[in-house]
Amino acid sequence: MLSARGIFREIHADDDAFRLFCSIAAKGESQGGWENARIAALVADRDLAPKVARHGADEEKHGRIFNAMLHRRGLDPVDVPPETDYCMLLERRGIGLAHDRLRRDEPMTDADVVEYFVHSRVTEQRAAEDMRLLRRYLGDDPDIGRSIRMICDDEENHLAYCHEELLRLSGGSRPSDEVRQALRKTAAAEIRVNRDVSLAVMARMGEILRWSRTRRALLRAGIHAAYAYDRVWGTRRMVRLRPPTRRDAMGPRPDVHRHPAPEPG
Repeated sequence: MLSARGIFREIHADDDAFRLFCSIAAKGESQGGWENARIAALVADRDLAPKVARHGADEEKHGRIFNAMLHRRGLDPVDVPPETDYCMLLERRGIGLAHDRLRRDEPMTDADVVEYFVHSRVTEQRAAEDMRLLRRYLGDDPDIGRSIRMICDDEENHLAYCHEELLRLSGGSRPSDEVRQALRKTAAAEIRVNRDVSLAVMARMGEILRWSRTRRALLRAGIHAAYAYDRVWGTRRMVRLRPPTRRDAMGPRPDVHRHPAPEPG
């Protein structure tokens, strides 16, 4: 079966495929948690810092949730293949704040803050869309459905917060020329990285699940078609900014405290 529902359920049903899927997801979320914790420690805006800290706490929580999904099935995480490491590949393309920058105890500049939110706006769009798909096809699963719905709701909050902060930084209801240009550059890089990672993940899944050559070829064609759509039309959803329905989605909450986080390995 080539439907998204069939693929997700097939991955969920196989221990080795599920282990790889959750390991990739957990590493990406944990990495995002570390990055946001560092940014919260370095940002000069004391009103913004708690929101960034909450974002980081959410990402760390998501990493723990994906690992807990494995542990409930008696599975351990596996090493993430480099070609499937979305965060690392984006950094190599110069997207977002480099880890070398985040390790230095230097206050963030206004340009750094804009770069952070532009990167987050684009990547949170992808995260929200991916989680909506998971919620649609696995959100009713008795074992992992509740966790997926929780992560999905968090990602919607993150996306709303990025819209709101970028509009605030632009000083009005429309993005500035600087922000628009940065969004276009980041989105163009992200869709290429997403294509490459999707191809790499599907290749690994095909080996684990022993998909036929025909099925693998059809899935590769589908990924390339999605990339072509993104290049021509789909990028618009990643660069458009509008006031979100969820206002102040990342406002401070009592159980979030800003603190240094260990860098994930």
